[in-house]
Amino acid sequence: MPTRSPSLGLVERLLDAVNPPRAVYAHCDIPCGIYDPHEAQIAALTVIRMDQLIGELAPPAMDAKPEERSAFISKMARYTAVKEQHAEKVKQEVRVIWGDYFTPDHAKQFPQAHELVWKILKQASKARQGTNLADAQELLKLVQEFAEVFWQTKGAKTKRQPSMQKSGGELVVPVSA
Repeated sequence: MPTRSPSLGLVERLLDAVNPPRAVYAHCDIPCGIYDPHEAQIAALTVIRMDQLIGELAPPAMDAKPEERSAFISKMARYTAVKEQHAEKVKQEVRVIWGDYFTPDHAKQFPQAHELVWKILKQASKARQGTNLADAQELLKLVQEFAEVFWQTKGAKTKRQPSMQKSGGELVVPVSA
């Protein structure tokens, strides 16, 4: 095996110092062929649940003790952070499926898919910005529609089944013919 010149390493480091390499991020891009909108649905259900918990959270009374105020603030911050993370996860999961799995033939077969993805991305942002339960429920509805289209591209029929989660709601799942 040829040895590497020490001066070459110095030159590379100097070039990196002058023009630092940029970080590159990507999905696996093999493509692995393993795609499933299930995680997007679970993330949307989590957004719903966090909005439910925020809505149930009673603000501390005016004469509340500092630890009661602190507990309220802590819960509100945690619920909000989780809601925002999962709304972003919806966007990420849908973007990956849309960008890596869907083909031009799928887009022709399901012309509504492009607008549906756009609506999901916008609705996920809207769900992040507030705590309106209706916004979170609309996000789930759109993600369910996306799941149905996705499974149709694979020739699978779907059914909706109860999620069995505290948030309620349903999951779209494929069924074998």
